[in-house]
Amino acid sequence: MAMIPISKDDLHLDAYDYQLRAEQIAQNPVTPRDHSCLLVVNSPNTHEHQRFWQLPDWLKPGDLLVLNDTRVLPARLYGYKPSGAKVEVLLLEERQEDQWLGLVKPGKRLKPGAEIYFDSSEAGNSRASFRAEVLSLDEATGGRLLQFHCPEGTTVLEMLEQYGEVPFPPYVTESQASSSQYQTVYAREAGSAAAPTAGLHFTPELLQRLQDQGVSQAFVTLHVGVGTFRPVEASDIRNHVMHQEWVEVPQSTVEAVRRTRSQGGRVIAVGTTAVRSLESAGQGQPDGDLAPFSGKTDLFIYPGYRWQVVDGLITNFHLPKSSLMMMVSALLGRKRLLRLYEEAIAHNYRFFSFGDAMLIMPEARLR
Repeated sequence: MAMIPISKDDLHLDAYDYQLRAEQIAQNPVTPRDHSCLLVVNSPNTHEHQRFWQLPDWLKPGDLLVLNDTRVLPARLYGYKPSGAKVEVLLLEERQEDQWLGLVKPGKRLKPGAEIYFDSSEAGNSRASFRAEVLSLDEATGGRLLQFHCPEGTTVLEMLEQYGEVPFPPYVTESQASSSQYQTVYAREAGSAAAPTAGLHFTPELLQRLQDQGVSQAFVTLHVGVGTFRPVEASDIRNHVMHQEWVEVPQSTVEAVRRTRSQGGRVIAVGTTAVRSLESAGQGQPDGDLAPFSGKTDLFIYPGYRWQVVDGLITNFHLPKSSLMMMVSALLGRKRLLRLYEEAIAHNYRFFSFGDAMLIMPEARLR
């Protein structure tokens, strides 16, 4: 498959900007989940306005949905310095046992050696039941590498269940949503700092309808970290470096993709995290193939990318100038994507994590 031609503008950060009214940033999810709007891009020149529950109308027996089964951690912690001053910590990823990378606020005075206590009744007590020590500054993220100390016989994940909160994105400021509404119905592998939001539209009933229709399902795991939502700052997007995120593409998913290919079906990724997972597993493989993959990926997909595995995509509407917009532009074309965003804004679609969705059919993508 040849590389898709691109223009100079496709490589310029400002070319991925657009204007959005504040009231179109979704603060709460739609109930039920599958009643969100769905913008179906069904050919190189046409699109339709649908509801998400109509997704089965666009898929056919033999197609494969690939979903990210990561589960959002209760990764936001509120603690105290020995002085009693409040500290907020957002954990991004586990680096090794009991060591986590986290964003700390306020962080300027939390230098190596500083301690944070999460049991308020024992703030400043070295025997506090749950505390963390700052080991070092992480220059790539501006965060801190934290060494956690837990009660004997417990793990950090267990303590997060007791002390942590599921973190909503920073632009969700007035939400009445529950933590469960920020998890996909198929979430099972704990490890994410944010939800794979395209999957939030699925209900168990909709997944069953698709399965009964002959649309198969396979799973990958990508633990969403700072790499997915970190802003692109380089004016030439080719100079942007993605932060690594942990991915697993199991043998069962590889076999499902190969079986789908051999039977003439289409591989539809549910969300940009599923795209990164599949395409990372396809690096270095023959065209259209992939191999089991477990490890970290820093794959950055932008216009001109040579697609390996993914045929179509279900995705939400993303922040201006984000790496996610660049990824979708690589599939659909930047100019067309911006026109579709304008159309969605004009039709009062809801944007970002709790917002509406877009289905990019294989017939619509760039070739």
